[in-house]
Amino acid sequence: MSSERFDLHMSDSDALMWNIEKDPLLRSTIVTVLLLDQAPDWDALVKRVDAGTKAIARMRQRVASPMLRVGPPMWTADAHFDLSFHMTRLRSSDGTLDSVLDIARNSAMAGFDRARPLWQYTVVEGLHDDRAAMVLKVHHSLTDGVGGMKLLMMLFDLERDGQPLSSQEPAAELASFGALDLITESIKHRRRRAVGIARRSFGSAGSIGRSVLSKPKDTAVEAGRAVGSVARFLEPATSPKSPIMGSRTLARSLGTLEVPMDDLKRAAKATGGSLNDAYVAAVLGGLMKYHQFHGESPESLRMVMPISIRDEESALGGNHFTPARFLVPMTIEDPTQRIAEVGRLSRWIRDEPAIALTDALAGVLNQLPTTLSTAIFGAMLKGADFVTSNVPGAPIPLYAAGAELQRMYAFGPLSGAAANLTLLSHCGTACIGVNVDAVAVPDIETFLKAQRESFEEVLALGKAQPN
Repeated sequence: MSSERFDLHMSDSDALMWNIEKDPLLRSTIVTVLLLDQAPDWDALVKRVDAGTKAIARMRQRVASPMLRVGPPMWTADAHFDLSFHMTRLRSSDGTLDSVLDIARNSAMAGFDRARPLWQYTVVEGLHDDRAAMVLKVHHSLTDGVGGMKLLMMLFDLERDGQPLSSQEPAAELASFGALDLITESIKHRRRRAVGIARRSFGSAGSIGRSVLSKPKDTAVEAGRAVGSVARFLEPATSPKSPIMGSRTLARSLGTLEVPMDDLKRAAKATGGSLNDAYVAAVLGGLMKYHQFHGESPESLRMVMPISIRDEESALGGNHFTPARFLVPMTIEDPTQRIAEVGRLSRWIRDEPAIALTDALAGVLNQLPTTLSTAIFGAMLKGADFVTSNVPGAPIPLYAAGAELQRMYAFGPLSGAAANLTLLSHCGTACIGVNVDAVAVPDIETFLKAQRESFEEVLALGKAQPN
């Protein structure tokens, strides 16, 4: 893990995500709940996390912003890092999953201490049958879902009696920056970027010039397509499409769903779609049923779906995804047709030219005053009705300080939406974390019931498929 790369400066996308938290409705807090078959050995867990923070630079770094915003925020060493602040344990009030979700809900609603590294781990003991849980809280600027799974692996062993990590010194001395250092490093960073952009632009200009000469019509069409894509990406959408999920507050309710991964895969295969197509189609069906319960039948809702742009060269820290917004139909009752339409829309949005321009567009917004950039990006996000995300988890049993991981639920940030449904797979189970605005969705049990019914309909499509 110590060989993983972490960038010193935030990317433009991460910087924008960080800066727009001037509006607390746009916070990017991720909370994950791990259910364990027993309480982990506390001393062994603390020792393991301590060793992990020394191997993973980001765990001992905080965010520092240069004066006058001469550059993006930077990651600097927390000179007074205190592990006991980041790791706590407590007992459940009644031994139920609901008590754990209440802890996770309060964690999700609270902002981070920006003077410290952006993560917290809480062990919850005293669940029924001597089980336990862990509530993990990280800021989205720390990493995305895929990178988060890699970071999370530092907690786990492949055997219950795995070898404890020995205490070690940091893999490398972490850089610490004062106010003047931040300005100096930011100026250097901007100079390096300007040189890189100039080189890429020179190469692109030559390529474009050749294209204009050889295929002038095709080049003009592609340029127009890119301009239209960027316009759609930045188009304000201040009003949600849902007639019932319109409120936006800091109140949260959390719930969970479980679906057998093999059944979901068979349903996808039976309809010629992908696993994600089947998953999103089931979520849409649940939203249809929820609205119908309340006597409403909107034609469409606005969904945000993260499109991963992470590759093998991407740094472990930071985010490597684009939040794609698009309308999805709420009028397709047949789950087979719904899966097909989700697949068509997903392919279309992944081919949008603006996807590749996300960081550049974020760089433009970052040049604006924070209040203005927050207002512009907030206008893009607060009109979203819901978010769906699908993160690959672990296909094999994992253990944390002697406790076996049984379930793993990720509760993604709303970031201006009314609901976020995130699928995180673990050992053949699709663990779906449901995070909703408690005012926009005041009846989460009804919401969850509608989702369960829709997933049952989608899973039924694959029952004729062989194992």
